[in-house]
Amino acid sequence: MPNLKHSVPKKIVLIGASTGGPAHIQKIITALPKLHNTSVIIAQHMAKGFIPSFAKRLKLHSINPISVAESMMTLQDAHIYFCCGFTKIHNEHNTLVFSQQSAPLEAFNPDINMLFHSFAPFVHNMQCLSVILTGIGDDGISGCKELVANGASALTETEQSAVVDGMPSRARESIESIEVLSLENIIKSIVEFCE
Repeated sequence: MPNLKHSVPKKIVLIGASTGGPAHIQKIITALPKLHNTSVIIAQHMAKGFIPSFAKRLKLHSINPISVAESMMTLQDAHIYFCCGFTKIHNEHNTLVFSQQSAPLEAFNPDINMLFHSFAPFVHNMQCLSVILTGIGDDGISGCKELVANGASALTETEQSAVVDGMPSRARESIESIEVLSLENIIKSIVEFCE
């Protein structure tokens, strides 16, 4: 793989969440320091029409810029992105670029696995922290496993911390090296990773 341009962030935080996630996401965003050489990409299950307004509301609590990822948008350093539908990252002339398609009604919106899997080829070029938060089901688990297999670190919630312990419990069962922490300590770990 060609070397990525210097403008690509050196560190990436990938966060997947579902039921109970919005309040957790707000706490994380509020706690983040001013980002440098790091970007955060969030896949929070939500009806497509609500994601832009959710991102807009969180701008009030963030010292970092927040955008909703769109096709052909370049991944910028020191930025927070929210995903809609089927959002992936790919290498375009040695720069990481988003591609985004609407998800069918029966699919997760956004699809955490699709986002996580798309980053697996780039883990060797940057430090990557993947996070599975509260939610029903198993979206994000296979993507997180692939990220870890390629060298990423991974965190998930304790049963006590999660509003719904579906996704975290599957992560704990399926990903041997995943670190299991309370939400408070997940936030501390993300902040330390970003500093």
